[in-house]
Amino acid sequence: MRGTTRTVAVAGISAAALLLAGCGGGGGSDDAKKTDTAGKTGGSISVRGCNPENPLIAGNTSETCGGNVLDVITAKLIKYNDETAAPEMDIAESIETTDNQNFTVKLKKDYKFQDGTVVKAKNFVDAWNYTAYGPNAQLGSYFFEPIEGYADLQSEDPDGPDGPQKAPDPKAKEMSGLKVVDDNTFTIKTAAKVSNLPVRLGYTAFSPQPDAFFSDPKGFGDKPIAAGPYKLDTWTKNAEIKLSKFADYSGDKKANVDNITFKIYQDSGAAYADVLANQLDVTDEIPASAQIDAKYKTDLPDRNLQKPVGVIQTITTAPKSVDPNYPPEVRKAISMAIDREGIIKAIFNGTRQPATGWVSPVVDGYKPDVCGEFCKFDPAKAKAQLEKAGGFKGGKMTLSYNADASHKEWTEATCNSIKNALGVDCVATGVVDFSTFRKQIHDHKMKGMFRTGWQMDYPSIENFLTPIYGKGASSNDGEYNNPAFDAKLAEAAAATDAAESNKLYQEAEALLAQDMASIPLWYGTTTMGWSDKVTNVKVTPFGVPDYGSITLK
Repeated sequence: MRGTTRTVAVAGISAAALLLAGCGGGGGSDDAKKTDTAGKTGGSISVRGCNPENPLIAGNTSETCGGNVLDVITAKLIKYNDETAAPEMDIAESIETTDNQNFTVKLKKDYKFQDGTVVKAKNFVDAWNYTAYGPNAQLGSYFFEPIEGYADLQSEDPDGPDGPQKAPDPKAKEMSGLKVVDDNTFTIKTAAKVSNLPVRLGYTAFSPQPDAFFSDPKGFGDKPIAAGPYKLDTWTKNAEIKLSKFADYSGDKKANVDNITFKIYQDSGAAYADVLANQLDVTDEIPASAQIDAKYKTDLPDRNLQKPVGVIQTITTAPKSVDPNYPPEVRKAISMAIDREGIIKAIFNGTRQPATGWVSPVVDGYKPDVCGEFCKFDPAKAKAQLEKAGGFKGGKMTLSYNADASHKEWTEATCNSIKNALGVDCVATGVVDFSTFRKQIHDHKMKGMFRTGWQMDYPSIENFLTPIYGKGASSNDGEYNNPAFDAKLAEAAAATDAAESNKLYQEAEALLAQDMASIPLWYGTTTMGWSDKVTNVKVTPFGVPDYGSITLK
């Protein structure tokens, strides 16, 4: 799902000095500390949040600011184990197939939405059809492409989104591959074999929607009704989102505290300061200033953890139609000009791992060094590559980031590295907050380079490839388009043997290296801190706090 085009204010020269001096020392990633201690049930906690890009509709949320909230309030067919990310049944009683193309889903009886109505098969089928239907313009639509009949729900505007003509109505409003059998059973037929379809079904876009959603889909997102352990009470825009425990929750992932408030911050440094002052209970992001020399460990002794997670940080360039100055050969030069190890050492205190490809090491199918020489810092080769590409014709390079999270230091250090290696001016440019940042990308208003990232939706190599680089994919911010890549994805999805499927996905990833579809930077490590009022703080393999496990001391 989640483009972590989310995840401290110092002068630009400070970041440059850190990078050039190599300050900060090494220090690998610590294992997450065991914080399981007796805690009382009930009470209220506050956690760091950020501005969701859109109203909180499951099928239209493809980023982490909204996704983190939806993950707490929604229930899906399956859930992912908080320790291992292994898929486990939730609303589904069973998901069965004999051929990886025809699936029968049986639901648990009397699983309730937060308005008291029962989750039925039609709540899944109707929600999925709504999300997939092209005119509804849902960001999660792409995830339903494997289902038979998806193409009939799409139509193409003959003169583009800015032209005077209107796109014709699609051929159908419902996918032929979805059928309601009875209140507790529905079937899924995919256009081709999809071996990992059941694993995908814990992603937010596959959430069911109650009948109330369809009477007012647009207004629904301001106070969504779902089926998870918490329900949304109020959302004060740009300030906070308040949740409370759902008393009639039907699942087995019981919540501990009664109330969770997501406090929306414009600056991760402010959130960190509030944790130190016990004005905020949990922050899932430690500012760069507190990571230098592991200062946060002194600030928060026994109240911090660090864990490698299924996250990758990348740089994407604007689509050619928006900014033609960053073709693949130029992107290769830029990639070789970035001193990943130096930046990780100086800015992140050695707590990241340089990326050598586009897939996180935490998932099955990861293959090291897919990017080859183009992800290795070599100023001489970088400059030669830029000359081979005909130079940079855009004047100065820009690297944009959302300023409400801790990205200023590393983007400035990255620009300094590029400038020093290539002799081309590079400027890190902050955008006020995550919501504005993502809107500029989606509206094709952002030129140059911009930070992107990916927090896995489900534990599969496929999830790091298909939703980000497939043609028309919901998170394909650079509009990468390679028919050979898409064909390889389809071949991998149809493979029934896991090892063969992973091999084919690896071959698809190799095509990304040829085209430098984006610039891999480093694999993610979540570093968190918390107040002295809470305990049992954990991080999931997806890189977010396990909010339901937190207790007050």
